[in-house]
Amino acid sequence: MIFADKLILLRKKAGWSQEELAEQMNVTRQSVSKWEGAQSVPDLEKMIRLSELFEVSTDYLLKDEIEEAEHINPSNDMPSLKRVSMEEANAFLSVKSKTAKTIAYAVFLCILSPIALLVLGAISESTAGGLNEGIAGGIGMIILIILVTIAAVMFISSGSKTAPFAYLEKEKFETEYGVSGMVKERKAKYKDLHTKNDNDLFLMAMLSLSFLIAGVGVICFIKTGIIWASYEKLLQEGEYSKENKEKPSIAAAVYTAYWVIATAVYLGYSLSSNNWGQSWIIWVVAGVMFPAIVAITNAFDKKSK
Repeated sequence: MIFADKLILLRKKAGWSQEELAEQMNVTRQSVSKWEGAQSVPDLEKMIRLSELFEVSTDYLLKDEIEEAEHINPSNDMPSLKRVSMEEANAFLSVKSKTAKTIAYAVFLCILSPIALLVLGAISESTAGGLNEGIAGGIGMIILIILVTIAAVMFISSGSKTAPFAYLEKEKFETEYGVSGMVKERKAKYKDLHTKNDNDLFLMAMLSLSFLIAGVGVICFIKTGIIWASYEKLLQEGEYSKENKEKPSIAAAVYTAYWVIATAVYLGYSLSSNNWGQSWIIWVVAGVMFPAIVAITNAFDKKSK
């Protein structure tokens, strides 16, 4: 008996149509039709898949002289695969659709979290601000912790909702009839939106815009900073006072560098691994470590003066 006849026999015993078998094999119905019409033969990978699907040996499928099916004991030779139903697939897509927005906003909060600390720190250093440096740092730190905490709750909430579907990422599985077709149809409809948001040109344009904004800010900062510093140098005030000339403070530079590095590490890891659901822990660690950085920096400053 040739392979084509064996395939027809096995398919009919399983009660499947050509469309249903094609769904299980992730191929077109025309491919199954050609196999059964002896017009083509599946490649080795698909032959193994057929062997697993019908629980018969590959020798039975490949060797014409073997007439009787050599059945495989699935409990001993291979683990049974979990089958994903249409209901499970729809539930998974629905959960991911909802949590995707939550995770995106949580990431946004993490990125915003150090802004208040930086702005309040800058205000406290301004003579017009009238805000004590310690108070500014405290308020900024509280806002940072609040934003990171909210983001962490959002991450954890999203993770708990998707936890029942963790097997889709970690285990092999089969889909019931119609599931793959439904997913492919929804994926095709979503393709345009995904292409717009994941387009290399779009990403490069946004990145270039970010560099442009940063560049404009740097121009303003450097221009005004140089002019202001020239006044302070002549008056020996601020950073250029007689006391600071001997042992200048490094606190502002350390704080700025710390959060720039934390942001770079967070974005670098998240973008390279696409693991936004867990990379938020970087902000928690950075927030917990920051008071220690402040204490060490202040102690070093006081000791050096």
